[in-house]
Amino acid sequence: MYRIRKSITSDLAHAMISAAEAKAHELGVAVNIAIVDESGHLKAFSRMDGAPILSIEIAVNKAYTAVAFGLPTQEWYGLIKDEPSLLYGITHTPRLVIFAGGYPIRVDGEIIGGIGVSGGTLEQDIACAQAALAVLASRKGGGEER
Repeated sequence: MYRIRKSITSDLAHAMISAAEAKAHELGVAVNIAIVDESGHLKAFSRMDGAPILSIEIAVNKAYTAVAFGLPTQEWYGLIKDEPSLLYGITHTPRLVIFAGGYPIRVDGEIIGGIGVSGGTLEQDIACAQAALAVLASRKGGGEER
């Protein structure tokens, strides 16, 4: 038995990066934007001029965390904050990010990839990622990703 998995296309990944960059310009911030496929492997990346170097890896890891667990990264803290052993233990997990800016990318309810944005405030990172996710709606559910 086998399972066919949907994956984000390069064209969609680059369109999403363009939308995130446009939002970042509107907000007056320079960010790093990472898109990973359904397996967490880097599909597309952009470092805007002036975006913090340290945020490169954070953006990639936000995208990875979002696809690996199927949750926006900002939901993690609420899930673990009342469990001290989990809160302090899981934060040592490589590549796990538990603050805002990472989202799974879904088409027809299935995860096809993840996006991570880093370099602005948490609110700016969220706004840029959400602008990228809005590209899916404009493509009527991302039909070419089937």
